[in-house]
Amino acid sequence: MRSGGKPLKKKRGCAWRILGLLMVLGLVAVLAVDYVFNLRSTMVFLAFRDSRAPLEVRLGGGSWKPVSALTVAEMDRALVRRDEDTGITWRTLVLRREARTWGQRLAGFLVRETVNVIEINPASYQFQTSFKDGFALTTAKERLDTERASFAITANFRDPAGKPLGLVVHEGTQRNSTFPAWTGYFFVKAGKPWFGPKSLFEEAPGVLQEASQGYPSLMKNHTVFSYVDLPSTRYFDGNRVTYRALAGMKQNGNIVFILSGTGGVMNVSEVTALAQRLNVQHATLLDGGRALQYSLRLHGAARHFTAFNTLIDFGSQMLELQRSPVYIVARPAAAANNATVTAP
Repeated sequence: MRSGGKPLKKKRGCAWRILGLLMVLGLVAVLAVDYVFNLRSTMVFLAFRDSRAPLEVRLGGGSWKPVSALTVAEMDRALVRRDEDTGITWRTLVLRREARTWGQRLAGFLVRETVNVIEINPASYQFQTSFKDGFALTTAKERLDTERASFAITANFRDPAGKPLGLVVHEGTQRNSTFPAWTGYFFVKAGKPWFGPKSLFEEAPGVLQEASQGYPSLMKNHTVFSYVDLPSTRYFDGNRVTYRALAGMKQNGNIVFILSGTGGVMNVSEVTALAQRLNVQHATLLDGGRALQYSLRLHGAARHFTAFNTLIDFGSQMLELQRSPVYIVARPAAAANNATVTAP
């Protein structure tokens, strides 16, 4: 009996080692998939994309309140300061929706849903469009590094071939034509950056230096456009819960970005309500959904958010590589003034 026990123990030990190795390999595989596809965030998106439960924000004391019922003061207390540098502040909000299915409950248990709020003082930064020659597809990380910028984010929507839809102006030269249906604009006139509707683009004084066109615009002079609450159409996915990127400006000229973070998916009304409670005066949406990506560099440390795969071309439409042709970047004013050549 004793002689037969040793081989059995060896077999059991070997089995446990194999099981341990498989568990490690499985964990590495999950981490790799999460790195490429933002798996945790995608889990929330898939679970809640058809949800009609109201979006709630976690307040300072740990209680929750619907976005539509928040006061400006409550919003200020709900924001968690993450980091700041000269002229730029990064804060976050923690969100949730009522979980009504097992998939939603699992996603809510595994993922803390967040929205990033980035506020930039244009006195310290130069805003501009950024793209490669021929509008070759690129990433926010590449634009951040190429331009030596502090912030980079997707701008124009793109057509199936990857070319930008809508106006692109860079250093005073028009590089792409206007798309008539689009109503939202980023632009720089007389060195001042703006985000808002077409009417603002036409009214603002000064020589046009930079511009990109998006859709839709959301508000002007604190007034939200009525179509924001309308059902989705061919050109407007207003009530669809997905990754959102709102860009706006306050009355003091500061630029504010309200951006889906991990699991922080929203519809248009919800991201607009957040902007209202942040005292945003004019606002528009930038390209969102799976295309959303942005990069932020503070104190020399860079952080990157991608809604989906930007790394590997699998040759599959379902797993399509998400890269965009045009980005908006904010460069430190000193670096921008010292640059003699804009990188391609």
